[in-house]
Amino acid sequence: MHSNISLPEEFLTTIADILPASHNMEDFIAACQRPLRKSVRVNTLKISVEEFQQRASEKGWALEPVPWCETGFWIEADESEVPLGNTAEHMAGLFYIQEASSMMPVSALFMDEADAFHSVLDMAAAPGSKTTQMAALMHNQGVLVANEFSASRVKVLHANIERCGIRNAALSNFDGRVFGGWLPEQFDAVLIDAPCSGEGTIRKDPDAMKNWSKESVLSIADTQKDLIESAFQALKVGGVLVYSTCTLSCEENQQVCWHLKNTYGDAVSFERLDSLFTDADKAITEEGFLHIFPQVYDCEGFFVARMRKLAAVAAPPVKKRLGKFPFEKASNKIQADVEKQLQTTLGIFLPADSSIWLRDGDVWLFPNALEPMLGELRFSRMGIKIAETHKKGYRWQHQVATALATGQETRCVELSVEDAREWYMGRDVRPQGQSGQGEVIVRYGNDVIGLGKWVGNRVKNGLPRELVRDKNLF
Repeated sequence: MHSNISLPEEFLTTIADILPASHNMEDFIAACQRPLRKSVRVNTLKISVEEFQQRASEKGWALEPVPWCETGFWIEADESEVPLGNTAEHMAGLFYIQEASSMMPVSALFMDEADAFHSVLDMAAAPGSKTTQMAALMHNQGVLVANEFSASRVKVLHANIERCGIRNAALSNFDGRVFGGWLPEQFDAVLIDAPCSGEGTIRKDPDAMKNWSKESVLSIADTQKDLIESAFQALKVGGVLVYSTCTLSCEENQQVCWHLKNTYGDAVSFERLDSLFTDADKAITEEGFLHIFPQVYDCEGFFVARMRKLAAVAAPPVKKRLGKFPFEKASNKIQADVEKQLQTTLGIFLPADSSIWLRDGDVWLFPNALEPMLGELRFSRMGIKIAETHKKGYRWQHQVATALATGQETRCVELSVEDAREWYMGRDVRPQGQSGQGEVIVRYGNDVIGLGKWVGNRVKNGLPRELVRDKNLF
């Protein structure tokens, strides 16, 4: 129990006013004082749920399915020696440590199989839990724009995208309020997991309510109203918008959704979430939103609303000064040459829905679905960097292995557990009894963990600095 949790009296009074008749304050307070159950989500770009369940069983991890996410599980694991984040499976991108309730917005966005999303915007993406969840549901196809306002958090976002083998993402670093004007009616789907007062996170962060005030809630709600308008403007007609927060106040939740409805009228349609999972009715509002108090499903407090755009709306005018785009699309000849050399040297094939782009001797792979946006918005990172050119051809890069290789290629070297630990600590390895030349895909078990280069009997480490670990490894 978090004995040091402090719940302001004004906050408790607010909760008492909005708590449904089927709930009581004693259960609410008790739930806030219980630590969260740990949960993970399987990254199906790397491993199937069934294979992950088998591995978990072999490792003695107890899994309980999260009812609103087919790839989500509450997990009980002995972390006394190795934290889950330092297991080989996590570092290979097979799973993401994600709070169970935060899996719900993406499940709500993708709940209707009739919706085909080729362009998706994650308006507040860091650290990447929902971005990586969406990329898996998109099967790495189309384009996923992952925006993060905080520049310091973009690096973490990119590291998680890299670890999880995602190749269809384009990262940007803007205030989310720019998207409606800069990319109007550009996206099939938009997720806005809005910055909020964080009232629902107290089970994870005992200090979450330390600076809480009604004034700050109202101030944040004004920002959220701006953001949801921008998100709706950036959405195509017929597209789906999911708005979510990890807070409980009606001002930051229902009232923000109603602000959108009151602003755009019949262009906004609320879509009910009763059928999202069994027992969803325990948290459903009159409008069909999910307003989740922590005692209901033993998770964080959360809010999720799903809306559809039925008609075009006006977007604010903007003056664009983007400057010269620094990339050039490769000619058919260069594209064919890159594909041929990649197949010859590593046995890797480029996906058909992507194209080669060049910048200052670097070779990048962009999703084709990104092209309509390239002249409209400045991105900080697009697709994956696959090579650097040099006089003898191409020097392949880490994400060629983690985002494109299957592990079944002939140019692979499998590491022992000792060598795999050294690899993740950024050191060169000497696989026993093996040698070679040129670049090689590095595997631990069946999992691709990077790209190295043979230097005699030594494999030179190519792991990016942001993925290097230094202690408590598997």
